[in-house]
Amino acid sequence: MQPPATDGEGVGQSSAWAVFLIFLRLGLTSFGGPVAHLGYFREEFVERRRWLSDRAYADLVALCQFLPGPASSQVGIAIGLSRGGYRAALAAWTGFTLPSAIALIVFALGISSWGDAVPAGVLESLKVVAVAVVAQAVWGMARSLCTDTVRISVMAVATCVVLALPSAFGQVGVIVAAGVAGLFLFRVPRDLAHEALPLDASRRAGALWLLLFVLLLVGLPLLALAVPGKALAMIDAFYRAGSLVFGGGHVVLPLLQAEVVTSGWVSNASFLAGYGAAQAVPGPLFTFAAFLGASMNTAPSGWLGGLLCLVAVFTPSFLLVFGALPFWEQMRRSRHTQAALAGINAAVVGLLLAALYQPVWTSAIRGPSDFGLALIALVALIFWKLPPWLVVLASAAAGGLLNSVGVSA
Repeated sequence: MQPPATDGEGVGQSSAWAVFLIFLRLGLTSFGGPVAHLGYFREEFVERRRWLSDRAYADLVALCQFLPGPASSQVGIAIGLSRGGYRAALAAWTGFTLPSAIALIVFALGISSWGDAVPAGVLESLKVVAVAVVAQAVWGMARSLCTDTVRISVMAVATCVVLALPSAFGQVGVIVAAGVAGLFLFRVPRDLAHEALPLDASRRAGALWLLLFVLLLVGLPLLALAVPGKALAMIDAFYRAGSLVFGGGHVVLPLLQAEVVTSGWVSNASFLAGYGAAQAVPGPLFTFAAFLGASMNTAPSGWLGGLLCLVAVFTPSFLLVFGALPFWEQMRRSRHTQAALAGINAAVVGLLLAALYQPVWTSAIRGPSDFGLALIALVALIFWKLPPWLVVLASAAAGGLLNSVGVSA
């Protein structure tokens, strides 16, 4: 793939380091979740640097919202790809992901080594604040994606099915069924004009990347069965989670919970504490995988486990972005694709609503003080418009204070 012509800032094939530094700054300062990340990207790359037009950026976001995986990270990968090829795409992801991944691995090691020194109320409050964060995500996504009776009905059915069939395959089945239903339930306007993205990628290369994505998705489970081993099983589980999640970081929660908690690799208490801590760091929420890898009950764990799971969960994003971009012009015009996506988006809200109940609510809310703390955190997020990292830190402090005076957090 040849990169497009460089602009006045000299960002070209040799500038992977420059791309890394730009995304590293974003990775250190981009709090607020995937929607906020997309806002930061627009300010940086459309308004400030003018690497993309507004329309091209909107088309790019639309593609990454359609693909499974973390949309904001995929947008970052695609922007890096457009500026300097594959090396710059890797540099963009590394810069954006590294700060939160390191912070969460350190947090996991801290819980493992010094967990007894941390007040119990602090860890419990991290589980409680996760209720507020997921509830905010449900609220925001429902308002934008479930705008009529049909979409709300798809959401409700998806929630009930996922709660009745609590497994990764049940969730994937719901997503596929919702996409098929969307073809029959929704009508999309004919006007789907779009502006071409600044990329020079062949369809042949795209087809090879997509083929590799499918081969790994199908082959890793078979390989894990044929060659027993914890490391290969972890790679399979996290690659599958990164391949089958529609709707962004929050929606990976039920898939990862089904993989690592049900199997006994990570305790449910650690899972929810880490998920709460992930809200307090900038960057993509998918770096929660680094926390889980570092928290494994058996080797590989620690830094090796964290990095292994981090790479595994993000690998599908690279393969899908590299593979889909050459075909996006045709896909974007397809009314069938847009109709299926409408059904999938409504089902995604249903998956997240199910995750809000189980395991988040059932494991964290055990009394009136838990409910009160979660309610205050939710109000702070939705109505006071406080950043999630501040709400998480304040909730942890409140949990420690309540614990010190003998009140359960």
